[in-house]
Amino acid sequence: MWGTAGMAKKTKKQQPGGTPATVALTSAGVGFTVHSYEHDPSHPSYGEEAAEAMGVSPDRVFKTLVADVDGALVVGVVPVAGSLDLKALATAVGGKRAAMADPTLAERTTGYVRGGISPVGQRKKLRTVVDDSASSHATICVSAGRRGLEVELAPADLARVTEAILAPIARA
Repeated sequence: MWGTAGMAKKTKKQQPGGTPATVALTSAGVGFTVHSYEHDPSHPSYGEEAAEAMGVSPDRVFKTLVADVDGALVVGVVPVAGSLDLKALATAVGGKRAAMADPTLAERTTGYVRGGISPVGQRKKLRTVVDDSASSHATICVSAGRRGLEVELAPADLARVTEAILAPIARA
């Protein structure tokens, strides 16, 4: 179902007015559109499910991944059509080694559940790197903070609100 920021269904986990991500975007004055769809727990990929459900090309739907770079958690935002290049992520933030973060630690640190981690409105602000392919699109979609809910926004707005750097961190 396509909608606007005010039309997202409220759930117990949402704050009044939306998720922490949509509240943060609204507070920052960022224009965005919320896209809601029925999440299928049996789907093998959260990101691909979002792209299929919304009818959006997988190169415009970005997934949020949390990695450990030299002992610090870092967020990598890459197209769902590809994967995160951990070495490139480490290089982008001046680190040497990177590995995917423990999922429980990622959930606890961001305040979101796996498959619903948004780069925006995280409990603890983490250093963020967005794949530079995002800038080739007028808008991209990222998680709005829960499974089945995405926000569509300009890549420059995402980078601004998350204080992200753009770097080539995705592999096809």
